[in-house]
Order: sequence, then C-alpha cells, then structure tokens
Amino acid sequence: MTDDDRVFKALADPTRRLLLDLLFAREGRSLSELEAEVEMTRFGVAKHVKVLEEAGLVVVRRSGREKLHFLNPVPIRLIHDRWIDKYTERHVTALVDLKYALEDET
Repeated sequence: MTDDDRVFKALADPTRRLLLDLLFAREGRSLSELEAEVEMTRFGVAKHVKVLEEAGLVVVRRSGREKLHFLNPVPIRLIHDRWIDKYTERHVTALVDLKYALEDET
C-alpha cells in the first residue's frame, strides 16, 4: 500500500476526519480528550488514531505517562498537490480566460 493509499483510506472515514478537525482546533490532545469528543469507546478511538498515525496524519509524543496527539498536515498537502491542484488548474484557467473574453466584449 502506498502513502497516498494510506492517506485516502484514513480520510475516507468521517470519524477520522472529525479527529483531524479536533486536532486542527487544538493539538496535543490525549486519547482521553479525543474520546470525550466522539461517541465511541476508547478502544474504537484508539483504532482510528492508529490508522491516522499509519497514514502519517497524526504524530504521537509522550509526555510523562500520556501520549499526546498532534496533527501533521504534510500528507494532506501532498495529496492536494498531487491529486487536487492539477485537476483544478485547467478549470480555473478556463474561467479566467472566459472572464477576460467577456470583459473584452463590453
């Protein structure tokens, strides 16, 4: 499985996207803090966090006995650059050309 595949798999689940949103809002959350925000067991949250870690979207750091979770936005940016940006560029260019053509007519 490629890195892109892991990121797409991680982003495919709404609970994992919610966990990423929570970490975006405030990083350095413990598993207990994340669990308090979603309606599922600690075990369920841990499984989702593990998928996010494997995709490189979450980085874990130990602080004493706690593991704190931090968002890593780099894999999302790489997906954007590889898969999203190149497909939108042509359409944006066409819209800009259309705008200039319509303005030249007036």
